[in-house]
Amino acid sequence: MRRFILALLLSPISFLYGLGVSFRNMLYDAEVIKASRFSLPLIGVGNLSIGGAGKTPHIEYLIRLLAPYLNVATLSRGYNRSTTGFRFVTAGDTALISGDEPLMYARKFPGLTVAVCENRALGIPQMLQRYPGIQTILLDDAFQHRSVKPFIQILLTPFDHPFTRDYLLPGGRLREWRSAYSRANVIIVTKCPDALSQEQRDALITEIAPKDHQKIFFTRYRYGRIYQFYDGRYTMEINQDHDVLLISAIANTAYLNEYLKKTALSYSSIEFEDHHYFTEKDADDIIRTFFKRESKLRYVLTTEKDAVRLLPFRQKLLDAKVPVFVLPVEVEFLLGEGEAFNNYIKQSLLDFTS
Repeated sequence: MRRFILALLLSPISFLYGLGVSFRNMLYDAEVIKASRFSLPLIGVGNLSIGGAGKTPHIEYLIRLLAPYLNVATLSRGYNRSTTGFRFVTAGDTALISGDEPLMYARKFPGLTVAVCENRALGIPQMLQRYPGIQTILLDDAFQHRSVKPFIQILLTPFDHPFTRDYLLPGGRLREWRSAYSRANVIIVTKCPDALSQEQRDALITEIAPKDHQKIFFTRYRYGRIYQFYDGRYTMEINQDHDVLLISAIANTAYLNEYLKKTALSYSSIEFEDHHYFTEKDADDIIRTFFKRESKLRYVLTTEKDAVRLLPFRQKLLDAKVPVFVLPVEVEFLLGEGEAFNNYIKQSLLDFTS
């Protein structure tokens, strides 16, 4: 109800914002502004809202799916980085230079070509000039960036807050009108409950009303064994003896909080705004808060995306003898639809003609 009232109060501003978005989209749809096309298949992964739909683990899923067969690369804008323009990302970069998600891809997938550029239409030719063997590029958070036309456009929407129940900025979190979903080839409902029923699936399909050309799938997160921040070879499972201090700067922690409620003895959290770059003061606060905890099996837990932003304070945390662990997450398709999704992506790429 509060969300609806806020959207109502801000509706005049949202309407003006929507007019601007509609005019821009009209120019692209009428090809007054032409989107760039390339001689290799581009896969766009994005969402209509301003964050929290799970783009990063879905990009990783596609990397794992395609990398055994194709020379895969990723291109992001490098949100909130201190640099501008085009650059290749290496594992030795900092999140401040390259952005947290691109740096995470570079560190997790050695040999993967990772680049950042605000203008993807300019970035793609530079990637291909340096690495002409690239066979497909995953465009991270590219749904609204219409200067490039992806061959496959994947739209993500979270189960607990789908775009069908959201409103335009600033009254809601939508960056475009709901009708923009029609540009997608694939819609994935993310962060679903483990026991998603057929009835829940059918109800959401009816609510979303996919077009004839669209495929719709449902995914959940599967959390893995946590690994040590200082030495990733040391891993363990979270269990009911553990007291966890969660450090996070991601858009939506509700799904993660529910997981920790079920797996840990107790937990509390220090949450920052999405993509927050940690400071010396933040590191001091983490150390101070950790040592206030009295339990024996206590440790700090963070996400993989947050871990790359904590790297500048790795030695400080190690010297303070704060045990820090990282929680990996992967995507799992529900209702036995994983193979159907994999086959759709592979067959689409086989059918591509430049």
